[in-house]
Amino acid sequence: MLQIFLFNFKFDCMKILVTGANGQLGMSLQRLSKDYPHSFIFADRNKLNICQKEDVESFIAEQKPDIVINAAAYTGVDKAEDEQDFAFLVNAVAVKYLAEACQKNNVRLIHISTDYVFNGKHSTPYSTQDITDPKGVYGKTKLEGEKLALQYCERTNIIRTSWLYSEYRNNFVKTMIRLGKERPSLNVVFDQTGTPCYCGDLAKAIMVLAENESNEKLFHFSNEGVCSWYDFAKKIMKICHLDCKVLPILSKDYPTKASRPEYSVLDKSLIKKTLNIEIPHWEEALEEMLVRNNFIL
Repeated sequence: MLQIFLFNFKFDCMKILVTGANGQLGMSLQRLSKDYPHSFIFADRNKLNICQKEDVESFIAEQKPDIVINAAAYTGVDKAEDEQDFAFLVNAVAVKYLAEACQKNNVRLIHISTDYVFNGKHSTPYSTQDITDPKGVYGKTKLEGEKLALQYCERTNIIRTSWLYSEYRNNFVKTMIRLGKERPSLNVVFDQTGTPCYCGDLAKAIMVLAENESNEKLFHFSNEGVCSWYDFAKKIMKICHLDCKVLPILSKDYPTKASRPEYSVLDKSLIKKTLNIEIPHWEEALEEMLVRNNFIL
């Protein structure tokens, strides 16, 4: 569980608009919202089409939120290679529309981005100061979204994250559990290294940032620790008591349309210092989520 060390601090009730309400992070924020006194508006694409400039402008002008948390994104890493225009529309152009509307109405924008803005050639954790160099369309569109958010809204904070999973929607953890029940063995790549991030912990960090406006524009957040996808899968099988053997393979033996960063560990020292939070290790966060949601056999 994310530990927050903010004492004797009273917050005014705010109106918070969350886009991408039915995604993993959006649903995690919905659950977490019950613990806060703020007024939340959770908008999916049917309630607010962020790809339509006029819709964004009128919605924000009418609702008058204090903060917009943009959890909406095109996340199909491989599909983005074939749907470049649509990925750019959602991950970049729509972010510009949100940023412009926020600026016009003096609204804060908290925008969620990704480790895919880096090329994965590092051997030490990426800091917020490191040079970006995305390898694929998905990463390029997300990086452009970051730039547009910062360019068009002065009160913007960006949080980059990695390897998201939760109890909601489709993700690596739920896929491994399903396949672990169906198959005697699985091949999983071991030459891609990063850190899983439980959406529940990310949601808590976002809310701490929402209640504490920061002059720092860019943060990194994931759980603590480092692992490969192979290590991640092994741990899932162990916690869930699944009798499925996980076999390590190289990325070249599991070709995908879009290349993945070989190393995408994020340096979280800035967000921990700025928000005064303690982040749980990825194994601890994973086990807590699996136990709480009855995924263990």
